[in-house]
Amino acid sequence: MSLRYSIVLQKSKEGYSVSCPALPGCWSQGATEKEALENIRDAIREYLAAIKQTLPAADVREVEVTV
Repeated sequence: MSLRYSIVLQKSKEGYSVSCPALPGCWSQGATEKEALENIRDAIREYLAAIKQTLPAADVREVEVTV
């Protein structure tokens, strides 16, 4: 399954910081833009896996929204 999330990428002294506003607290960083983008993909996967694990009895669903 493929999901799309908007991210915010900002250049910093150390490289790049990146966050996913749709997932509060989901952020990462990297020395390069490419590394930061790879890292946020991993962070999003881990974030979603953690939610699924903490809500095992919940009926978790996905909806598609076109903006």
